[in-house]
Amino acid sequence: MSRAPSKKAAAPKASGGKSTYAHPTFGFGVPATSDPHHFRVVIPRGNQAPVLITEHLGMGSETIRDQVIDRVRLERSRWTAIRSEVQRAFNARLKEHNLATGSWKVGETMVDRLLGKELCVLAWAVEKLEPEKIRLAVRNWLALRPEERWWLFGMTAMSTGGVQDADSGWRMALRYALGDVAQNELQKARAIKRLGPSEPATNTLGLFE
Repeated sequence: MSRAPSKKAAAPKASGGKSTYAHPTFGFGVPATSDPHHFRVVIPRGNQAPVLITEHLGMGSETIRDQVIDRVRLERSRWTAIRSEVQRAFNARLKEHNLATGSWKVGETMVDRLLGKELCVLAWAVEKLEPEKIRLAVRNWLALRPEERWWLFGMTAMSTGGVQDADSGWRMALRYALGDVAQNELQKARAIKRLGPSEPATNTLGLFE
């Protein structure tokens, strides 16, 4: 059965003895409860082995067999290209909710279930993307609202959410959607047209608008 790593949750104490955070967590925002639904990023030692992202359904899984799902395996160079921006974005969100920040470590790093879905969307987009387009994919991913990333994860995970599904369905669609300069410019043009010349365009892609 899936278990949290045997380490203390992040819950620093203020001088008065009270926790400085909303509640104790592991990694990137995973609540320190019994067997929570979360994701894990497995980073092997060395600089060559790929990084594996898995989803752990915890007590929400129907069977032990379905409790852990391997979502995506990234070449080390691709992981290196996205890890810093993802960490920065996730920690900004955690701070907004008064939760401890996290960092990627060799071994297993736990990630909140919603943040994990967002990470998978970016990882799926860059897993076979041309290396020179990865920075663009990261920028486009950052421009999406969290709920847009959750929706994209749900649509992709339903049929093409495993490690062997990189070249099919929504996985390919994500690659083109986030890694295509033309599409990014098209979204900006639509935002400007919708808002009119006197109103500034936002920096989000507005997937649901």
